[in-house]
Amino acid sequence: MAVADRLQSRARARPRLVTAVVSLVGYALVFGTFGGVLPFPTISNETVIFLSDAIAVVNACALTAILVGVYFIKNGEVRKHRAAMLTSFALIMAFLVLYLLKVGGGFEKAILAEGVVWWAYILMLAVHVLLSAVSVPVVVHAVVLGLSHTPAELRETAHARVGRIAVAAWGLSLFLGLVTYVMLNHVYGWVPRGEAALLLAAVGPKLPALGE
Repeated sequence: MAVADRLQSRARARPRLVTAVVSLVGYALVFGTFGGVLPFPTISNETVIFLSDAIAVVNACALTAILVGVYFIKNGEVRKHRAAMLTSFALIMAFLVLYLLKVGGGFEKAILAEGVVWWAYILMLAVHVLLSAVSVPVVVHAVVLGLSHTPAELRETAHARVGRIAVAAWGLSLFLGLVTYVMLNHVYGWVPRGEAALLLAAVGPKLPALGE
């Protein structure tokens, strides 16, 4: 309890610093994974497919928790709002772990679509990724303020304003992520992207990419 109290006190005194540190750690993990700096165990093709589905489920639950949290706060149910938003944040952390494992140990997918559909998919995917990246400090700041202040104290902070931005940005990001997931995995199909496609075509097992 003493350690928790000290951490809460520091977050309360310097919420922006805590937000910056946590956000930088998150960015470092993502960039380190894409850059091949962080060591990840190689995972099977089947595991990559499983993780893609698991990520979609986690994101759907996170989006649901966000919407439920918005409903609660609009009805003045602060404790339920807090529980819903912390649940959503925990799910976001679970998403990050699953996503980094999939990217770091597996391969990326390319959609089997052309023309307008391909461009629509790429546009939605780009907005999804951009919002995911830029909303990290906003989401973290809202959580830090919420955990380090009482409901009465939060009225004197930027929590409500930051929270609205976080809900809009992350909520839209999650929604677009789910739309692109359905398009990629259950409507148009996919093939492994880049060098992974050549490798898997040569030595990998037959993938359900062409009829999952």
